[in-house]
Amino acid sequence: MNESFPILYFGNDWFAENRTSSHHVAERLGKQHPLLYIETPGVRAPQATGRDFKKLFRKLKQAVELPQQIGPHMWVMTMPQIPFRGIPGVPVLNRYFSRFLVKRAARHLGFQHPVYWFVVPHASVALDENSKNFVVYYCIDDYAAFPGVDADSMQRLDDNLTRRANQLFVAAEKLLPTKQALNQTAVLSPHGVDVDLFGQAQSPETEIPQEIRDINHPVIGYFGSISNWTDLELITFIADAKPDWTILLIGHASIDVSELRSRKNIRLVSPQPYRTLPGWAKAFDATIIPYRLTRQVLHANPLKLREYLATGKPVISTWTPEVEKFGDVVRIAKDHAEFLELIEKSLEEDNEQARAARIASVQGSSWDSRVQSVLAQVNKQMGHGETH
Repeated sequence: MNESFPILYFGNDWFAENRTSSHHVAERLGKQHPLLYIETPGVRAPQATGRDFKKLFRKLKQAVELPQQIGPHMWVMTMPQIPFRGIPGVPVLNRYFSRFLVKRAARHLGFQHPVYWFVVPHASVALDENSKNFVVYYCIDDYAAFPGVDADSMQRLDDNLTRRANQLFVAAEKLLPTKQALNQTAVLSPHGVDVDLFGQAQSPETEIPQEIRDINHPVIGYFGSISNWTDLELITFIADAKPDWTILLIGHASIDVSELRSRKNIRLVSPQPYRTLPGWAKAFDATIIPYRLTRQVLHANPLKLREYLATGKPVISTWTPEVEKFGDVVRIAKDHAEFLELIEKSLEEDNEQARAARIASVQGSSWDSRVQSVLAQVNKQMGHGETH
């Protein structure tokens, strides 16, 4: 039997509609261990938008509150960070404020010798330099490459946490060599997927949301953030070339999307609750990953890739190292013209056998099995033996 230990888990916004690997892993850890999920906003500096400032004030208000229970032995709290790390005094303020909040919460919950589990490097300021606590770093991105971050400060925080971790996991293979050079415990831990949930896109019982029941087909679908790494020119190129197609984009846009809005056959929908995504995906005739090959994308492992495959729908993507691993079930384009051509082929050639192959490619990658193997590695490193 594995020993149960409390976990202080540092991730992004728990209540965000966009469910990331941070949420999926924490949710499953929280079923086996007492877990405090610590939201840590402040990766990037806020922009002068109402949305950003509202979020900032909301998080500051939540910071003074005690943890809120969200499961039988799972809680959530907020530990906001001032993102202007280049300003003298800000790193010190972040450090002392974070440690005060975290220690107060751990005392309140009665957590003894908790494991510190980081998904975001800037949260590591909550850790005392001479702390004896076991530290896990589950690195899922090249954070210094994020748009709007102080790259030098973020890289320093990332490197320091990488060195400090007693166990390091890396979600993208491209990041592994640099991480292993700093920490020999580094092991590859790719994303999982909720196979059963996204498989509902193939079920006759799954309902398509009311607002898209009369949508023009074929529907070329996308869900996820629309940001600096999204190739907007590719999307408008497809829309202009195929005015009878509908491009359906579901998610929050953090960049100017006026060019997309100007096309009658591009439809933008706000982020939808995670568990409703199979209903939206059921309306897709093909799915797309239209990325620009930025440094961030090069080191990323797109979660939507496995979610798309689990729906059984055709997947067309620009090239990335992680997408290439699924080259037998994903069509990968080298330029805009080929991307369009591959969508056309996918629409023409899709069949039951191809759908089954796509679903089978992720069948063994459930979040449950991913988290069990991660926990087994952590227990081994802590000397607790295997998990059961």
